[in-house]
Amino acid sequence: MSKPQNRYLSLDVLRGLTVALMIVVNTPGDWGHVYGPLLHADWHGFTPTDWVFPTFLFVVGNALAFALPKYAEQGDGAVLAKVGRRTALIFLLGFLVYWFPFTGPLDHVRIPGVLQRIALCFGSAALILHFCKEKGALWFSIAALLAYWLVMALFGDYSVHGNAAYKLDLAVLGKAHMYEEAGVLFDPEGILSTLPSIVNVIAGYFAGRLILALGASYETLARLMMAGVACIGVALCWDLAFPINKKLWTSSYVLFSVGLDLLILPLLIYVIEMRGQRRWTYFFEVFGKNTLFIYLLAQVAATVLFVTDTYGWMYQHVLLAFAPPKLASLLFALFFMLACWLVGYAMDRKRIYIKV
Repeated sequence: MSKPQNRYLSLDVLRGLTVALMIVVNTPGDWGHVYGPLLHADWHGFTPTDWVFPTFLFVVGNALAFALPKYAEQGDGAVLAKVGRRTALIFLLGFLVYWFPFTGPLDHVRIPGVLQRIALCFGSAALILHFCKEKGALWFSIAALLAYWLVMALFGDYSVHGNAAYKLDLAVLGKAHMYEEAGVLFDPEGILSTLPSIVNVIAGYFAGRLILALGASYETLARLMMAGVACIGVALCWDLAFPINKKLWTSSYVLFSVGLDLLILPLLIYVIEMRGQRRWTYFFEVFGKNTLFIYLLAQVAATVLFVTDTYGWMYQHVLLAFAPPKLASLLFALFFMLACWLVGYAMDRKRIYIKV
């Protein structure tokens, strides 16, 4: 057992792990040749890749558990200023990434996105937790998951273009500002599905507060794991009526992904904090120390490789020369991720940490 402290390596490792996996699943050498677990579920269902994004929101909540009390000490005005500034900046960075290399017209740039969702969920969760306190945040989470299910059930079905989330995005954003893939128009980070995704951040916050209160102890592990099993159990039951679906970010998907996080996090705490096995952690620490910068670097670098036709050339003429298509595609993703890691490693060696 260890006493409560202000820094937990296990949380940094979980954050770094999600960034590493995000890069791998976002940059295969060829989208037509990808191992199944490295793809999102076609619609209903769950793959390991579907675990990555909600876990990133979960670790945002973990960090918030440490940061929000410091904001609160400075008063409501400071909370609004700090949270508002960070939310706006992350949202803007996400928008600029989609516009990059800034050659297309603004009226055709996608407005929702990964960073945009992170920004909105962080800002919403922070304000709810600060002004409504933890009890209010718990009630909000329950109400948000139930309300989202009710809206989706009453105003459409759960098909790609029959669901309420798609209808709202189409009406408010228009086709030009939505995500389209292989001719299918649907935004997985749309307006309505942002509501349940806030719960992923709040869940991460509660996990962080528990760790802060009890430290790396067997009681912490037991509570986290029991909550995780309960969330997964409810999710699997709810799946029968409101299917687990990442693209719709269904309420059952929220509980299932949170449940997995609540099982994986105590495992990391046990191995890293309680057993002291840290020789393998530095690789993920590098990603965890400059999380936002490395993610932006990966997105911009991938776009540059696409625009210059280097992306396809490297896959076709280098990796396919000695590996079958799916393996070559995975190797490309791993090499790309390692290249991003090297940048993060150089920054860490020079103690350069870019925060928003």
